[in-house]
Amino acid sequence: MHKVVHPKVFYFGTPVVLISTINPDGSNNLAPMSSAWWVNQSCMLGMSYQSQTVENLIREKSCVLNLPSAELVHHVDRLALYTGKKDVPVYKANIGYTYEPDKFQLAGLTAIPADLVRAPLVQECPIQLEATVEQITPFSETGTIAAIELRMIRVHVEEHILLHPDQDYIDPEKWHPLIMNYCEFFGLGAKLQPSRLAEPFMAQYHEKN
Repeated sequence: MHKVVHPKVFYFGTPVVLISTINPDGSNNLAPMSSAWWVNQSCMLGMSYQSQTVENLIREKSCVLNLPSAELVHHVDRLALYTGKKDVPVYKANIGYTYEPDKFQLAGLTAIPADLVRAPLVQECPIQLEATVEQITPFSETGTIAAIELRMIRVHVEEHILLHPDQDYIDPEKWHPLIMNYCEFFGLGAKLQPSRLAEPFMAQYHEKN
């Protein structure tokens, strides 16, 4: 039996992303988020205009989207309730956020140079996506949320999650993303059954390779 409800948030379950950007003083910023989705070589993010990450994206026009595996949940959780913004926004201060200038050290993660953008890769993340900003537009009725369109320009993937080490296809049975489901952390369960949708895509992939 269904019931009409009025939830304040809609977090039905999406992968966690650690966004690395460059602060105005040249230092690194690292922000966990989960309002992200991908189509082809593009990605859309939804974040507050008051966040340090969005300010950095507007200025730098680039970032790295680091995708943590479920095994990194403790590292990601250490970043909760911290911000890279010195003047903590009131709405964040009210729920307990404090300023932290070195979130890589806080999380116990390692920053390594990217190839094409200034922002660093998170070494421990199995997937690292270097990206450039295509456009940023207001989103939501209040206009306080930024809809950020990114284009992937370089992809780094750990070999052990590839279907074959010399090919470009990620094996979905080896990749175990960290999932945010209504502000709680989850992993993926085992594959339920083969997908008919995957068959033609895999056939095209093997033809190319």
